[in-house]
Amino acid sequence: MLINQTREKLEELKFTGMLKAFEEQLSLPEVKGLSFEQRLGFMIDREIIERENRRLKRRLRQAKLRDNASIEDIDFRSSRGLDKSVILSLAQCEWIRNHQNVIITGSTGVGKTYLACALAHKACREGYTALYSRLPRLFEELAVSKGDGRYEKILNKIAKTDVLVLDDWGLSVLKESQRKDFLELVEERYGLHSTIIAAQLPIAKWHELINDQTIADAILDRLVHNAHKIQMKGGSMRKKITKVPTLC
Repeated sequence: MLINQTREKLEELKFTGMLKAFEEQLSLPEVKGLSFEQRLGFMIDREIIERENRRLKRRLRQAKLRDNASIEDIDFRSSRGLDKSVILSLAQCEWIRNHQNVIITGSTGVGKTYLACALAHKACREGYTALYSRLPRLFEELAVSKGDGRYEKILNKIAKTDVLVLDDWGLSVLKESQRKDFLELVEERYGLHSTIIAAQLPIAKWHELINDQTIADAILDRLVHNAHKIQMKGGSMRKKITKVPTLC
């Protein structure tokens, strides 16, 4: 009876980790040789792990990362200009604690998005919030939100995210409204949070992309001077992993 009551109370308190550990202890004879303090300690440790796993799942779900990427799965063997020591250093997340940025440039298909998502995934594992967004889609969402009253809400959500991944930067020259939106976004985050930008165009051509000297200077000043820059090289990785079946 006491065992059933303990189960019910742990469930009521939503101590799922402790409940699992409690059930395991009941089924393992060798546990009886442990002291009360040891058994309680194992249950508390299990609860902590269970809660952290739930928080991590929630952070990853909210991040909406495009690729299921991780630092451990990055292929450093391909000739893409990736310095393993630099990537592993970034994986320590010190750049996030210092509110710095990461800029990843390179041709299409070289793996920019994967690397960006891997860094954001590691940030989530370290307890930071993250959010992935393709810039063309984000600009569309911001434009629509101005008409339905959601603009400030969306901007505030983005501004408060610890690590913001902006993908597909540089696909087309920015319109006036897009320039202003982007400046507003980087201004809200400057010195407070970190941004990862994945772009096909090298940084030297960003002024042309923004198409306004004054706004371009303001944007680049907030993004580039405190950024870790990664220039990826080589051809598309998609061609290496995708095989078109031969028709007989």
